[in-house]
Amino acid sequence: MSIQLISTETDYDAALAEIDSLMGAAWGTPESDRLEVLVTLVERYEAEHWNIDAPDRCQAPNAS
Repeated sequence: MSIQLISTETDYDAALAEIDSLMGAAWGTPESDRLEVLVTLVERYEAEHWNIDAPDRCQAPNAS
């Protein structure tokens, strides 16, 4: 299994495309293992590049 870190938008887009192709892989197969690793890498990339903080209570709309 050759997997590399996601460090660019191009890497990110390629990982998403591969994740899409692996969706539905049977549990316990090499494909499902690859899917799990790719999802973890994508989550890490998104957290580093598109981190969205929870709204400040003072800025959040009043829900009552």
